[in-house]
Amino acid sequence: MQVVYRAFILTDNLAADMLKISVIIPSYNRANLLERAVESVLAQTQCADEIIVVDDGSTDNTQALIKTHYPQINYLYQFNKGVSAARNAGIKAASNDWICLLDSDDSWQADKLEKQTRALLENPAYLICHTNETWYRNGAVLKQGKKHAKRGGYIFQHCLPLCAISPSAVMINKHLFDAIGLFDETLPACEDYALWLNICAQYPVLFLDEALTNKYGGHADQLSRKHWGLDRFRIMALQKIIASNRLNETDRQAAIKMLLEKIAIFLNGAAKHGNNTYGKEFAALSNQYA
Repeated sequence: MQVVYRAFILTDNLAADMLKISVIIPSYNRANLLERAVESVLAQTQCADEIIVVDDGSTDNTQALIKTHYPQINYLYQFNKGVSAARNAGIKAASNDWICLLDSDDSWQADKLEKQTRALLENPAYLICHTNETWYRNGAVLKQGKKHAKRGGYIFQHCLPLCAISPSAVMINKHLFDAIGLFDETLPACEDYALWLNICAQYPVLFLDEALTNKYGGHADQLSRKHWGLDRFRIMALQKIIASNRLNETDRQAAIKMLLEKIAIFLNGAAKHGNNTYGKEFAALSNQYA
């Protein structure tokens, strides 16, 4: 039997060889958490073909940890530029077509790569796949709200309110980055939200409704704690996707509606806290699209 996969034609005995996987783990001063992430990759029932740790200018013992205990890992060091630049450096350095991202404070269930690989081989029209996830805070499992429910297919409008795909849950073909671009390094946060908008505007997403990804929250260096008013970055991302030529008219109108809603909420919150940053800029943007 032959399976048509984009530009490839795979036979059953060659299919497994075509999904060569590079795992990219960006990290900044998280040596105490990084080991858990790395061990979860090494424990996979289907081995990754390459593991890249991108050290984003750490001053702790990250380098010693990797070089001493994990010599098989490709260790890349860069001066501190942020998580987007670290992920992008790993993607550029990756030797394989399939990319798995794993944040240094997250981990995987042992069969994540195996199940995603099987799903992609069985659904060869897809170039991106993500899984469900379990959330932990202070050792306890967190219940996810309905707004956080994951799904697959053409999910652009589902991506508008908030980030609908976790970077740690995704397996993505490198050709998508060639077509869409990499993570936006001008965004200090919500860079994943921006990327999923651009991808989901044109491509369907395969979803595995199994909690194969473990996300851990509550530590002080999370971006959601470092930056006030995260919606300001989503507003910037929405502005860019609306100004692009990637949206059909229905999706464009939905994006404009969400942009106006987020601007109104942001300006109201900023006024309550006496913060005028972005006030004039976002008010003008609202008038432009209203």
